[in-house]
Amino acid sequence: MVNIEIDGKQVSVPKGSTIMDGAKEVGVYIPHFCYHKKLSIAANCRMCLVQVEKAPKPLPACATPVMDGMKVYTHSKQAVTAQKGVMEFLLINHPLDCPICDQAGECQLQDLAVGYGASGSRYQEAKRVVANKNLGPLISTDMTRCIHCTRCVRFGQEIAGIMELGMAGRGEHAEILSFVGKTVDSELSGNVIDLCPVGALVSKPFRYSARTWELSRRKSISPHCGLGSNLIVQVKHNRVMRVLPRDNEAINECWLSDKDRFAYEGLNSEDRLTQPMIKRDGQWQECDWQEALEYTANKIIDIKEEFGAQSLGALTSAHSTTEELYLLQKLMRGLGSGNVDHRLRQSDFSADKQLHGIPWLGTSIAELSELKSVLIVGSTLRKDHPLIAQRVRQAVKKGAQLNIVNPVDDDLLTKIENKFIVAPNAIAETLAGILKAASDVKGVSESEKFRSLLASIQIQETATAKAIATSLIENAPAAVYLGNMAQHHPDYTKFLILSNALAEITGASFGILGEAANSVGAYMAGAVPDLSGISSAVNLYPGVMSGYNAAQMLRQSTDNKCRGFILMNIEPEFDTYDGQQSMNAIRSSDFVVSLSAYRGNAPEYANVLLPIAPFTETSGTFVNTEGRVQSFNGVVAPQGEARPAWKVLRVMANLLRLDGFDYETSEQVRDAIFFEGTELDKYMSNSIRTTGFDLQMNRKNTIQRIGEVPIYQADPIVRRAQSLQQTRDAVSIQAQLSSALMETLGISTGDQISIKQGNEAVQLQAVCDEKLPANCVRLPCAHPKTFKLGAMFGEISVEKV
Repeated sequence: MVNIEIDGKQVSVPKGSTIMDGAKEVGVYIPHFCYHKKLSIAANCRMCLVQVEKAPKPLPACATPVMDGMKVYTHSKQAVTAQKGVMEFLLINHPLDCPICDQAGECQLQDLAVGYGASGSRYQEAKRVVANKNLGPLISTDMTRCIHCTRCVRFGQEIAGIMELGMAGRGEHAEILSFVGKTVDSELSGNVIDLCPVGALVSKPFRYSARTWELSRRKSISPHCGLGSNLIVQVKHNRVMRVLPRDNEAINECWLSDKDRFAYEGLNSEDRLTQPMIKRDGQWQECDWQEALEYTANKIIDIKEEFGAQSLGALTSAHSTTEELYLLQKLMRGLGSGNVDHRLRQSDFSADKQLHGIPWLGTSIAELSELKSVLIVGSTLRKDHPLIAQRVRQAVKKGAQLNIVNPVDDDLLTKIENKFIVAPNAIAETLAGILKAASDVKGVSESEKFRSLLASIQIQETATAKAIATSLIENAPAAVYLGNMAQHHPDYTKFLILSNALAEITGASFGILGEAANSVGAYMAGAVPDLSGISSAVNLYPGVMSGYNAAQMLRQSTDNKCRGFILMNIEPEFDTYDGQQSMNAIRSSDFVVSLSAYRGNAPEYANVLLPIAPFTETSGTFVNTEGRVQSFNGVVAPQGEARPAWKVLRVMANLLRLDGFDYETSEQVRDAIFFEGTELDKYMSNSIRTTGFDLQMNRKNTIQRIGEVPIYQADPIVRRAQSLQQTRDAVSIQAQLSSALMETLGISTGDQISIKQGNEAVQLQAVCDEKLPANCVRLPCAHPKTFKLGAMFGEISVEKV
C-alpha cells in the first residue's frame, strides 16, 4: 500500500494505483472525459489535470501513478486554471446546439462546462463540421459533437473484442470512423451510447422521443438471457421509452447486451393483445375477463371429465416469472395432471429421474473472469450469452485457455486454444475422447466407474483431445460448460454424463449455461413434469405427481394425446424443438387457451386469448443461471385490459374450485416458493447418476441440420423489437453449407435451395461456410422463414430450386 494525500485527506491505495483511484477512495471528484473504470487509460482529454507537489506542471490524474508521500491538489489555482484551459479548447469546435441535442440534460461536457467553462468564447474562426456516419439501426451519430475521448474505440477493442470504430486524422481533422462500408454489428454495440460523454453517439430508437428530465427511472431485471442483467427502465406517460444498465459487478457489471437494451420496443408493439377474446363459430369476439375465464374454466372441466386429467397439458417458458410458473404448475397438479413443462426446446429428457438437483452455472458469474481454462460444449456463445462471452474474453486476456467442442465455428473474438468442430451426432463421441484422454493423463483409466462408462464406445483419441484434457487438468480453476445447442440436442443426457465425468477427473467445475432468465427458477417453481430425481435428493415438492414432458405432450401418440393445452408466454411455432410437430399437436387438440402479451399467430390455433402483462407491467422474481434470486416491480401499468399472469392463474384456479389459491400479492406467492430458511444452494446440482444409460454412439451418414436460435428470435418480446430486427444478425437468415457439400449437391453460393424436413419444405438462399463439418447444413429455427420445418437437429434433404 502507498500513502498519499489528496486535498489534505490521507489515503492508502495499492501500489500501481493512479491519482484518480486515490481520489475515488476519499470521495474527491476530478473532472474527466476519456477515463472510464473498465477501459484502458488513454489520457487524451486532459480534463483531469491536477497539481502535484514538486511537479513542474499539472499532471493527468487518470495516468499518473501514485508515489509514497505524494501530495495532490485537485482544486488549487494551478489545477483549476489548467482544467479551464482544457475546457476552452474542447469547446472551440463544439457546436452550441444543446437545445436540440439528444444528450442534453445528461451530458458530461454540458455539466463540466458549467463549472469550468467561460461565459464566452475567444475563438472567432469557423468551426469544423464532421459528416455523420451510418453505424446501423441502433446507433445514431452527430460526429461534429465528438471530443475524441476514444471511449468507443477502446470499448470495441477491449470489451466487445472487435475493432469496429477507429480514429483517423490528427488535430482538428481527427474523426471517429467505422471501416469503409461497415456498420457497428457487435451484440454489445449499444454500450458505446452510454460511454459517449457528449451527443456524438446516441440511441437511434430513442432519439427525439423524450428528454431525460421527463423520464421516471425504475429498477428492473432483464428476462431475456440466463444472466438476469440489472436494468434501469425509463418511463414517460406510462410507456417504456428507454432501458439502461444498472451497475452490478457480480452480474452485468456496467454493461448491457443489445438484446437487453433495445428489446423494450417489443413492449410497445402494435401486436400487443389488450382485450380477452373467445373464438365462437370460427369468429373472434372480444369479451370481458369474467366471461373469458368462466368459458375457459368450463372447457377445462369438460375435457377433464370426458378424457381425464392427463389429457390436459401446460406449456410455458422460462422467460416467465417464478410466481407465474409456480401457480401454473400448482393449478395443473390441482386438476390432477402433472403435464407441465418449460423446457420446450429440449428434446432429450432421459436424465430427469437421474438428476441430483437443479441444473445451474456451477460457479458464480463473477468467477468466470478468473478461470484459467474453459471448455464450452455446444454453444453460439456470443449470441446466446453476450455478457458471459465478454467475461470469458477478459479471462483469456489474463491468460486463460479457451477450448470448444461445437458444430459451428463462429468467431468468438478471442484466442481459442483448442477446438473440435464436428457434426452434431459426433459431439458425444468427441467428449468421450476427451474424457478418455483425461483419464490417461491423470492415470485413472483403470477406475471401475470410468471403465464401465467408456466400455461401449469406440474412441479414437487425438492430439487435440489430449490438449483439451491437459488444459483442464493443468490450469486451475477450470470449468466445463454446456451451452444452448447442447441442451437442445437429442444426446443431451450423454453430454451431461460425459461432461460430469470429465469435470470430476480434471478437477474442473461443471455448469449449464441457462437459456432464459428463469431457467433455474422454473425448476424451483416446480414447472417440470418429473421432480422425482430432484425431490429424492433435496425434498423439493415431495409427493407431487409426475406427468408428460414437453416432447411427450407435443408428440400426440395414441397413448398420451393431450386434448387441452394451456399456453403461457410462448409461441409454440417458434419456441419449441420441433415447430412442425408442435403445431400439428396443438391444432389437433380440442381446446387451447393462450395466455400471452401478443396476438401473434395464436388466433389460428387457440380458442381463447387472455392478455397478460410482460415483465415491465408486473412484479415477480427471476432466479438467474448462478442461482441468484432477483425480485422486481412493474414499472408501468398494464396496457388495455392486460393483467399479470399470476393474477389470471389465481382467479382461474378459484373458478376451478381449487384449494390454496388465496394469494393477494405476488410477494405472497414468492414467499410460498422461497419460504423462510430456504437455502437455494442445496437445491442446485449438476451431478447425475450414470447407471442404466446407453452411451453407444449413432453415426448416420446423412445430411444433418444444425439448428440454432437466432439472437433476436429468442423470445416474444425480442421478436417484436423493430430496430433489432433490422440488424445484420436478424436479416441474414440463410442456409449455410460447406463447399464440399455444395459441390456434391451441385449448388453454388447465392442459389435458391429447397430444404425438406418431415412433411414441409422451405426455400432459402445458400451460402458457403468452409468451417462447417461435412454433410451439415446450418439452418436457423424460431424464425418465420423456417418454423414450418421439423426438429432443430435431424435429417434433412436439400436440392437446388
